[in-house]
Amino acid sequence: MKAIKLLTAGLLGLTPALAMAQDAGAAAGGMGVMGQIIFFAGFILIFYFLIWRPQSKRAKEHKNLMSSLNKGDEIVTSGGVIGRITKVTDDFIVLEVSDNVEIKIQKVAVAAALPKGTLKDI
Repeated sequence: MKAIKLLTAGLLGLTPALAMAQDAGAAAGGMGVMGQIIFFAGFILIFYFLIWRPQSKRAKEHKNLMSSLNKGDEIVTSGGVIGRITKVTDDFIVLEVSDNVEIKIQKVAVAAALPKGTLKDI
């Protein structure tokens, strides 16, 4: 019984020393403040180059496309409708999809401008 008490007291006496040794090893092996800042900066750079920059580039190209639409241009909409522009207003365009068939669509629905003469080839 006395041996168990001495063993227990000895283990309890070593516990703070073991705890401090474990914390020192964890701090030395883990990332410090500088490592966390570098990791965060790398994450921000990846986010910028893979998501934000390409999206803003596409938005800028689409805005330029919408502002350059003129009467007579051949376009395709985001729904897949192909036609020739007959009238352009601020927010809407009138699109001739067939002889004497015209539809009104929003400018933002334009997906791409086609080269001249595309409608004759289809």
